[in-house]
Amino acid sequence: MDVMGDKATLFETGRFVQPSSREDTDTPDETGEIADEAAEELRQRLAAEAGDVEAMSVLGAMLLRRGDLDGAEPHLRAATAAGDRAAANNLGVLLHQRGYADEAAGWWRIAAVAGSMAAAHALGRHHRERGDEPAAEYWLRQSAEQGHTLGAYALADLLEHRGDAGAEHWMRAAAERGHREAAYRLARALDRKAAREADDDGAPVPDEAEQWYRQAAARGHRRGALHLGTILEKRGELKEAGRWYLTSAKDGEARAACALGFLLRDAGDTENAAVWWLRAAQDGDGNAANALGALHAARGETQTAERWYRAAMDAGDVNGAYNLGLLCAEQGRTPHAEQWYRRAAYAGHQEAANALAILLLRAGDETGAEPWFSKAAEAGSVDAAFNLGILHAGRGEEQAALRWYERAAAAGHTEAALQVGMARLRDGDDQEAERHLRCAAGGGSAEAAYRLATVLDARRPPEPAHELGEPVHRRSECEEWYERAASQGHRRAQVRVGMHAAARGDVVEAARWYREAAEAGSRNGAFNLGLLLAREGSEPEAAVWWTRAADAGHGRAALRLALVYARRGELAEGQRWADRAVSLGPASVAERATRLRDALRQELSA
Repeated sequence: MDVMGDKATLFETGRFVQPSSREDTDTPDETGEIADEAAEELRQRLAAEAGDVEAMSVLGAMLLRRGDLDGAEPHLRAATAAGDRAAANNLGVLLHQRGYADEAAGWWRIAAVAGSMAAAHALGRHHRERGDEPAAEYWLRQSAEQGHTLGAYALADLLEHRGDAGAEHWMRAAAERGHREAAYRLARALDRKAAREADDDGAPVPDEAEQWYRQAAARGHRRGALHLGTILEKRGELKEAGRWYLTSAKDGEARAACALGFLLRDAGDTENAAVWWLRAAQDGDGNAANALGALHAARGETQTAERWYRAAMDAGDVNGAYNLGLLCAEQGRTPHAEQWYRRAAYAGHQEAANALAILLLRAGDETGAEPWFSKAAEAGSVDAAFNLGILHAGRGEEQAALRWYERAAAAGHTEAALQVGMARLRDGDDQEAERHLRCAAGGGSAEAAYRLATVLDARRPPEPAHELGEPVHRRSECEEWYERAASQGHRRAQVRVGMHAAARGDVVEAARWYREAAEAGSRNGAFNLGLLLAREGSEPEAAVWWTRAADAGHGRAALRLALVYARRGELAEGQRWADRAVSLGPASVAERATRLRDALRQELSA
């Protein structure tokens, strides 16, 4: 029971009475204080022996604080008998310490009726411990309304337990009077209220809640410091966030130690990050154990990584089982990976369910994979929704595939948005196609950027003519998307960018993009590069690129080669490439190649 008294005593502190264990180990700096206390005790003792009631009360309180219950009791009883309410309160504290709770409550009642706020608080606590909430509320309210901090907090706690709306008022009152737990709980209440109203757990913390977190943290509340650090980190104020995490972690808050570790890791200081993660993991923080596992896995220390992942799992963190699955999968230990994925999946880990499904699918067990994809997707896994789309598309179930693609796309999955865009293109819905392709292209899909460019290109009006009849080339949006796709290595986009550059007369830029596409395996790029080189007078080099294009199946390149060899007089080689052009097509090329081949045959037979 908290030691309490009124303003005439030293016990408005909220500390627990502890037995004295002081030996002759006081430091020199404490000697003066000890001497002063001894002198004060002697003065009060002499006054008490002379019949001074206040001295009896103060002396009893001093002995009670020191843990000398036997010495304190007669003085407190004597002062109480003389009507001292502080003594009555402290006598109740003493009896409660001895285990006589009912007798203690009797003295607290006497002191409370006499106006002791501390006694009213203690009596309210006594009744609450006995389950008598109406009596508890009555006495706690008496204490709180007289300005007693602990009484206000205890009343708020009781009302909050009952769901009473008045709890916030008294929690605020206690917080304003310096109660750190009240400040923290008030901040939490305001925080949760704002999240409920915004219907979003990630809603910004209200300024008032932050202020109370700050006050709680400044008064040494370690969870208050943790929450304040989290708020500051989200806001990007990393230096101050780190200070509060450090304060909280030093006070024993494992979550703060873990968060501090992540902050240090992000700053590049993995060594110190590992120190704090180790401290947090040893205190049972599963997230820190996972972080240590990942750190050791990245270093190739798989056995140590596995040990920490198991520690995370033992701490109740399902990510530990998932990470063990990933570790085993990387090592090719597929049966073990399946075991850990399955364990995590059964515990509700959506990404483990998706990983398990992929594992089963690769093993040819499509029937076993689908339910896990569905479970993961229903739990919110975007990747699982996309994978379900692939699964249905592979069966030819286009509508079912599209539904899952749309679900994944709505959650921001780039490849899913591309698939939806392409489906809308096939349906002829250019507007919806453009919307999804923009999302996918913005997410970094080169294919989406290319297809978006083709949609915009098809809508582009003819270029206006210059006053002198020369074409005017303005950089269009479709060119920007072509270039974005091209810069990501998309071969068809590179060819298109080259064509636009050539149309502007920028031969060097056109050649650069054609060459890049050709070297990546684009037969159109190789053919166009050959055309460009031939126009610039480099027919031998052009023939090299046409050969590459023709070997890759480009009919027009084969026809060009046939013409080159025919002009050189190498009729047999020309006839060979003409035959190749006929077989490759298309029809217009095959028709011209047939005429050329027949002419070369006549020349050869003449």
